[in-house]
Order: sequence, then C-alpha cells, then structure tokens
Amino acid sequence: MTKRLSLQDYIDGIQSSDKRILGKAITLVESKKPEHREIADQLLKEILPFTGKSIRIGITGVPGAGKSTFIESFGKFAIQHGKKVAVLAIDPSSSINKGSILGDKTRMEELAKDPNAFIRPSPSSGFLGGIANTTFESLLICEAGGYDYILIETVGVGQSETLVNDITDVFLFLKVIGTGDELQGIKRGIMEMADLIFINKVSPENLSNAKMTKTELTRALQFITPKEKNWKIPVILGSALEKNGLDETFNKIEDYISLKTKNGTFIETRKNQAQKRFEFWVKEYILEKAKNDHLLENSFQQHKKNASELLSNPSSEASDFVKKLFEN
Repeated sequence: MTKRLSLQDYIDGIQSSDKRILGKAITLVESKKPEHREIADQLLKEILPFTGKSIRIGITGVPGAGKSTFIESFGKFAIQHGKKVAVLAIDPSSSINKGSILGDKTRMEELAKDPNAFIRPSPSSGFLGGIANTTFESLLICEAGGYDYILIETVGVGQSETLVNDITDVFLFLKVIGTGDELQGIKRGIMEMADLIFINKVSPENLSNAKMTKTELTRALQFITPKEKNWKIPVILGSALEKNGLDETFNKIEDYISLKTKNGTFIETRKNQAQKRFEFWVKEYILEKAKNDHLLENSFQQHKKNASELLSNPSSEASDFVKKLFEN
C-alpha cells in the first residue's frame, strides 16, 4: 500500500527537486476535493519563502507553430547555460473526462530525460485564457523546487489567451510563415502582449519570405506601445528543430528581465499579478460556497433556473443572488 505523503514529505520533496513529489504536489493543487485543497493551501503557504527567484516565460502561438519543439530545444539550450528548467504544458482538455488530450511529455522526450528538467502536462479543463486554473500555483511549486526558468506552453492563440500574460514575466509569441497576408489572423491583443516574437521553421528555402514577414511584423509593432519603457520588441528568425535563433532568444530574455529590474517594474508587475490571483480565488470560493452551502443552495438553484429558462436576464439573476449572499 502506498504511503500517504505528509505535508513535510511534500515540502522536503519539492525542495530536493524530487520529480515524483513535484508531480504529486501539482496534482494536489489541481484537485477540487476539499481535503486536498486544505493541504494544498498549507503547502503553498509553507513553500512561499522559497519562490520568486525564477523567470516565468509564457509561450504561445497558433497550432502547428512548433511550440513543443521550440520548448524542448530552448529548454535544452538553457540547461546547457546553467539553468534548471520546468515546463508546464497546458493541453486541450477532453470535453468528456477533462483529461489532457495531447500529452506533451511524450513530445519532449529528450528534455524529459534531462535531470535538470521537469515537465508537467496539465489539462486546461476548459478554463479560458489558454492556461489551467491552477497554473500559477503550479509554477510556485516549481520555483520552490529550484527551477530557474518556468516555461508555460499555452493551448494556442485564442480570444482570451492573453491571460497568460497575468502570470508571466516574459510573453513570447511563436509565429510561422504561411501564405498570403502574414499579419492576417494575428489578434491585436496578442501583439500588444508580446515581449518577443520568434518566427519559427525558417529554412534556406523560405528565408526570403521569412525576412519579409519580419519586416511586416516590425512595421506593425511600430504602432503598438511596448509594455516596458525603452524596450523594442525583437522579431527573431530561427528554427527550433535546427537549433537556430535560440541563443539570440536566450540573450533577449535576459536583457528584458534586466531592463524590467532596472526600471523597477519586475517586482511591481508580480505584485499586480498576485492581486489578480487573489481576486480570481475570491470569485472561485464565493461560487463554491454558493453551490455547497445548504442555506444558500435552494436560492442558488432557483436563480440559476430562472436564468437558464430566460425568465430573467442571467446578469440580473446573478446580481440578485449575490445581494442575498452578502445579506446572509
């Protein structure tokens, strides 16, 4: 029979970078069971002093942009330069069982074998924003485990995916060369959030088109104000498969973090991100209480029924219920 891990077992395992314990700790914070949430909250409080020393990098791009290949190549490059790398790969979820569909660990086999790398695929469970709803807590666990770079691979470019910007220090947009208008289909929101753009899958055969794409993107970026003062968003040509452009990307990330630190925005941004996480969890816990509190259950179900049957505006029903909630 497998021994049940104690809180101290989790703490010791995380601090020693035990990959098995790291995985179990992330499973714990992902769990919706009340008994698991209680231990998870205690764990996060205990490891908090050991967090905050990593660089958090969000990596997004359309399906087929080569995100997994890029992360594996870049992760190995970073490890060669003395970094420990953790990857939180957010997979699209099955609508039936909410589990991961793609299984990124199998697509980053070489990186997964490296003792200085940790890869964790997690289902998005339908959560908007291209990330799982506990990705922030998972990255704290990885930070406490001593990982220098936390790479967060999102599901793909979507309407709300810029939320990944709310938990990372660097937002890297992966682009591929297509046909026709290279800027068509790129949402302005993604461009406004990007700190670096990497044009992937560049080869001698498409180099001319790649340079044209870079020129068009650079021109478009002139009309977008960078998030960081005095930062010109770099557009890098490269190939993750051929290991081209990784050194420039690595150096630009280091430059960007140095600039944010010098400007005083690095810590300030993280404080703002933590405030947003606080507000997110307030909403989550209020909804959970509303669903599970026996004194509120009938009222909650009635307002939900009124909304679903369009007897009233869903927004009005929600507002009326929340008023009752706080009156009680």
